[in-house]
Amino acid sequence: MTSDLIRVFGRIGLLSFGGPAAQIALMHKELVEKRDWLTEAQFLRALSFCMLLPGPEAMQLATYAGWKRKGIIGGLIGGGLFVLPGAAVIFALALAYGAYGNLPIVQALFLGVKATVVIIVIEALLKIARRALISQKHILIAACAFAALFIFALPFPLVIAVAAVIGAIGATDDGTTALPASGSLGGSLRILVIGLVIWAVPFVPIAATGNGFLMDVGVFFSTLAVVTFGGAYAVLAYMTQEVVVGFGWLSTPQMMDALGLAETTPGPLILVTQFVGMVAGLANAGPGMAVLAGMLTLWVTFVPCFIWIFAGAPLIDWLDGRPRLRAALAAITAAVVGVIANLSVWFALHVIFERVNPVVIGPIKTVLPVFSTLNPLALALACTAAVLLLWRHWSLPLVLLISAALSLLASIGLGLM
Repeated sequence: MTSDLIRVFGRIGLLSFGGPAAQIALMHKELVEKRDWLTEAQFLRALSFCMLLPGPEAMQLATYAGWKRKGIIGGLIGGGLFVLPGAAVIFALALAYGAYGNLPIVQALFLGVKATVVIIVIEALLKIARRALISQKHILIAACAFAALFIFALPFPLVIAVAAVIGAIGATDDGTTALPASGSLGGSLRILVIGLVIWAVPFVPIAATGNGFLMDVGVFFSTLAVVTFGGAYAVLAYMTQEVVVGFGWLSTPQMMDALGLAETTPGPLILVTQFVGMVAGLANAGPGMAVLAGMLTLWVTFVPCFIWIFAGAPLIDWLDGRPRLRAALAAITAAVVGVIANLSVWFALHVIFERVNPVVIGPIKTVLPVFSTLNPLALALACTAAVLLLWRHWSLPLVLLISAALSLLASIGLGLM
């Protein structure tokens, strides 16, 4: 049975391009349609549970499917093989980016990638909005979340916490009867405690050696791991603010390059954190530190995902019948729509305009573009990507390749290189 798990989840990990929707569809085909590893009802209940957790829902769904098949060992196989292929690619890409990222030809290629990323984020916004904005209340929550972030620059964790409280307060009993749990609350708590101890293990040698950079990396990405509701897109603006302005590890263009590269690899998009950690490590102390920072980032990002599943999977049926909890999590998902809307505007401004200036007026803290610095090539590339992705529905890897090639050819033709 273990060899079957390795073969099936290895295949899923290698083919998991295209974001959560494509990854979940691939798992449904492999685990429900081709095999009877999960029933349709089990798959949908697990998916709903994973979508409400912090972290990448597709990776957690793979972990759950493995756990359902062969306990914790199966979960480690399912989730691990979903992440490892993409992580290996990111290791190579980050080191190559550190060596060659400043070359004009590479910058020209990345302009096309970044223009496409703007449309990718908009596409994600539309998909999540259709699922999350199920009432006027949720639309209002999304609008307020956008305003809180884009206009007032309030902290992302605060926005998520307020949304959860609003959702829980307004919850009503919808008559749903909770199914019995397949495990005990005490057992889940034990797994949670043990998991948290394992999660903290790397901090022991880091504290002993007094490496402040690695401690900052570990603490920051650990914090990010517990607020990543709604997937990577929901926290990218927050992460960018911290790594660019707070820590000064990356520049804004480098952050957008990171997302573009993460979009081209298999596995969860949150692997962008690994890329960020490695580029920061390169700038701090060279390739050796980059590898250490990348490994640490992977650990603190994905170990919690296993913890949530191993502790929560036995309680999925029971949790599904808790109306106040479901209402709080639905409100968080609605807020994530506003969060991703903020990210889409932020990315568009920084890609299409050469300069974006901060604006501070009383409680208002936002940014406005310098319209005279409009980049016509970036705008044209974004429009082309919008047609291919949103209207023609071409595959993401193909659109990224076309955009990069068009950007390179245009840059050569316009004498920009």
